[in-house]
Amino acid sequence: MAHLSVKQVRHFLRLGRNALRVLGKPKIFCVGVNKTGTTSLAKALAELGIIVGEQNLAERLIHDWARRDFRRLFWVCRTAQAFQDVPFSWDFTFQALDQHFWGSKFILTVRDNPEQWYASTLSFHAKIFGNGETVTLDDLRRADYVYPGWTYETIRLCWNTPDDDLYNKEMVIASYNAHNNAVLEYFRHRPQDLLVLNVSQPGAYHNLCDFLGKPFPNTEFPWENKTADLKTHTRQ
Repeated sequence: MAHLSVKQVRHFLRLGRNALRVLGKPKIFCVGVNKTGTTSLAKALAELGIIVGEQNLAERLIHDWARRDFRRLFWVCRTAQAFQDVPFSWDFTFQALDQHFWGSKFILTVRDNPEQWYASTLSFHAKIFGNGETVTLDDLRRADYVYPGWTYETIRLCWNTPDDDLYNKEMVIASYNAHNNAVLEYFRHRPQDLLVLNVSQPGAYHNLCDFLGKPFPNTEFPWENKTADLKTHTRQ
């Protein structure tokens, strides 16, 4: 067996300490898709004293998600109290989490409209993966985020768009709308368990605190990962 480095040992010890600190606390899952303010939400939760999970741990489980096998994701969820982004932002995950972690709270982050979200996604991907230009198939296959090609795999798994039109507007927006509608329908008779949150709207931070039973810090919603949309700067 390979020996663990000091850094790896410290990492596992930190995860273990976090698991003990959140034991018995209700989970908080952000199920809004990427580029709807999820990073800003994670920062706000941390400011409220909530332990937010390490995103990289869950992101490596996209192929588990494709098989609808959530066993390893359940283990990851024991290392913190709150979680966001892939694969928490994909269909089927929130249903499995709701059934496994009774009493959890769910937050659906949204943008003003699907067109705004689509434009933000294109802008962000162009900046990160295409050096400001239109992102190509080769760009995505080379992109080394979690591992080389991970971004391409997530697009194919989530949007199921063809290689020659990975950002097909109609299909991508349909995926966004379908996911949001699925979440709303699932929690239709349990409004106390779901918060629909647009972090750019006035009162968003106050609504978040009310939903979680946290004191309101009397400040604006924290901005994080802010990138340029086509016409204006918006929270990511």
